[in-house]
Amino acid sequence: MPPRLPLLLPLLLLCALGLALPALAAPPVYPATKTVDQVDTYHGVEIADPYRWLEQDVREAPEVAAWVAAENAVTFDYLGRIPERAAIRARLAALWNYERVSAPMKLGGRYFTRKNEGLQNQSVLWVQDSLATPPRVLLDPNTWSADGTVALGATVPSDDGRLLAYSVAEAGSDWNTWRVLDIETGELLPDELKWIKFSGVSWTPDGRGFFYSRYPEPAAGTAFQSLALGQYLCYHRIGTPQREDIVVYERPDQPDWGFGGFVTEDGRYLVISVSAAAGSRNQILYRDLAEPLAGVRQLIGGFENEYRFVGNDGPRFYFVTDLEAPRRRLIAIDLRHPEREAWRELIPQAEGTLGAVSYAGRLFVATYLENAASRVRLFDRNGQHVRDLDLGGIGSAMGFRGRSDDSETFYTFTSFTEPGVVYRYDLATGEKREISRARVDFDVNAYEVEQVFFPSKDGTRVPMFLVHRKGLKRDGSHPTLLYGYGGFNIPLTPSFSVGRAVWLEMGGVLAVANLRGGGEFGEEWHRAGTKLVKQNTFDDFIAAAEWLVANRITRPERLAIQGGSNGGLLVGATMTQRPDLFAVALPQVGVMDMLRFHRFTAGQFWVDDYGSADDPEEFRVLRSYSP
Repeated sequence: MPPRLPLLLPLLLLCALGLALPALAAPPVYPATKTVDQVDTYHGVEIADPYRWLEQDVREAPEVAAWVAAENAVTFDYLGRIPERAAIRARLAALWNYERVSAPMKLGGRYFTRKNEGLQNQSVLWVQDSLATPPRVLLDPNTWSADGTVALGATVPSDDGRLLAYSVAEAGSDWNTWRVLDIETGELLPDELKWIKFSGVSWTPDGRGFFYSRYPEPAAGTAFQSLALGQYLCYHRIGTPQREDIVVYERPDQPDWGFGGFVTEDGRYLVISVSAAAGSRNQILYRDLAEPLAGVRQLIGGFENEYRFVGNDGPRFYFVTDLEAPRRRLIAIDLRHPEREAWRELIPQAEGTLGAVSYAGRLFVATYLENAASRVRLFDRNGQHVRDLDLGGIGSAMGFRGRSDDSETFYTFTSFTEPGVVYRYDLATGEKREISRARVDFDVNAYEVEQVFFPSKDGTRVPMFLVHRKGLKRDGSHPTLLYGYGGFNIPLTPSFSVGRAVWLEMGGVLAVANLRGGGEFGEEWHRAGTKLVKQNTFDDFIAAAEWLVANRITRPERLAIQGGSNGGLLVGATMTQRPDLFAVALPQVGVMDMLRFHRFTAGQFWVDDYGSADDPEEFRVLRSYSP
């Protein structure tokens, strides 16, 4: 099977940084693009938009599909003439061909693991009754489509390990269809739930049904462009059609609100997180499921802070919050005394940024970020520190799922040079045991990772990881790939990538900058790269590039920048602001029209980070950097 196209294309484009390509001396000739007479007025300012017709979805507009096909023909002709293409493709395929296994998820006495044998389009879901018994295939999404574009999404076993709810997405769509499988027999039940996105499911303890959130069915021809409005929370009983699902909570007067329902481990309560277009800040509601006539009650109102539900001991609820703690802390709220003055702090804010917290084995397993790398600490139910988990190096740790009565949990550790190690962790003794390790044909000992700090335009100290061959000479000669994101409170942490490994083997340098707008240093760091000060993110990225040049890692004609989604906007904005600083720009699936993004699909949920052109002051800033 050929290597994944997203890995191959960037590497082919990056070849231009270090190789003379006479066959590509002539620039590509692009097909003509139709323009239309479209002018919009924003706060008295006229803005021409001659390519408005390209906003139509390629799956629903033949004219747009034809334009994309013509553009792709030019692109692939150009890439196909790169002499190194075959060698890069072969090396990608060879390096990608390694077994990858996720950390097990334990529920109902069973262990669920995702495994990819190497070149499979999709990872396969396996189940086993114990770690000592052979696993068996439960779901293989590779059999669902010939081209591998039908993907397995979330998988949620019932508490008794009898049934599995799972989501399916086609061609990268946000829309998911949820199905239910009998784990023991492998029988696919008739349940089929549609028009779901941005939602998981949460089973009731009896395994008879689950809570989930859905949207109204969109009008014909608008499924891929219509705004995500009108979500509501439902209960689905297994064996019944979706049309009979019970609406548990909705707010028709607030169509841009979203809802997530979580059943507590003891099955007593339904916790409802209410989010708005205002980002991560949320409200918390709950319903006592032991009282059939009890309605939904509010526990935390307003959209002033973020509250992530962790678990409960009866009426005592645990939340991670940034209330009075921009790097987050853990608090307890007793439903019998819900007033704010009775809330109790269990784990105070620390120097590191508190990320995920799980409640397993009656312990809080807290994962922190310290200078963009993971640190794991364990605390008891009263917030007393028990021990730290030695990760063995600078990298990223994830997993630690579990229930309050579990004696074990599992996690994965990865880094820029470590593809992934899965550990079993004994919650009582603190002993960790390796249960699987990814083996890749890549000489990790030939490379080193260092973290540097550089001053941004306003003097802010910004960290950046550098990965390169040992003994690198700082002579400005090295082709360098600078990667960034800087948005939505999402941190960039060390992780392994086959494409990056091949880049390193080709003599390249990898630089990963932790920009303002991201989640590396808490909410203040995040807010410093949003809305009216979004330019800080771009200034940080530009300063990172300038540092690489000034410190003779590379020079502009050998420097590339890359980012995806919000990172695609980052690349789009910086390449237009400083085209002299970069030789190659790779803006992948970027948000590029900052004046109209909020009018489509989930765009309204991004307003808290970007602002909106409907606001005069925010329009001025958005217009200043919109690529």
